[in-house]
Amino acid sequence: MLFGKRGVGGVLGALLALTVLTPEVRAANPLEMNFWLSGPRYDGVVPPCEAALGAISSQFADKESTFWNSALQIVGYDRVREVAFRSWGPDSIPRRHCSARALLNDGKPRTVNYSIIEDGGPAGYGPGVEWCVVGLDRNWAYNPACKAARP
Repeated sequence: MLFGKRGVGGVLGALLALTVLTPEVRAANPLEMNFWLSGPRYDGVVPPCEAALGAISSQFADKESTFWNSALQIVGYDRVREVAFRSWGPDSIPRRHCSARALLNDGKPRTVNYSIIEDGGPAGYGPGVEWCVVGLDRNWAYNPACKAARP
């Protein structure tokens, strides 16, 4: 027998004390429900894939020079295409997933997987962009081979 009569009585007494001493849980009143708790409202207005290329080039050059002591830069793009739009469902933050081939100053073309996110910019203002250059994800943030940057 795991518990004696006193052990069972102690456990039941502790449970009874918890239920009696626990404060009452109430639903939000009408003021609490309607005061700044409306939740996000997304319109699904996300710029086209080409709109993010300048930001990607700038952020890539900054990352390479600052963190990796590298002079690599993206000098151009081709094969820009949309891969998916709102692929994570209608209730998630709207994203446009794209792919492009980046031409780097080392002469090697590399694939860039990226997404443009509605209200994903600084402090939630304007569109934001998340991107990954295949073969240059040095901190493995989107590993393997930038797969986590795709839908």
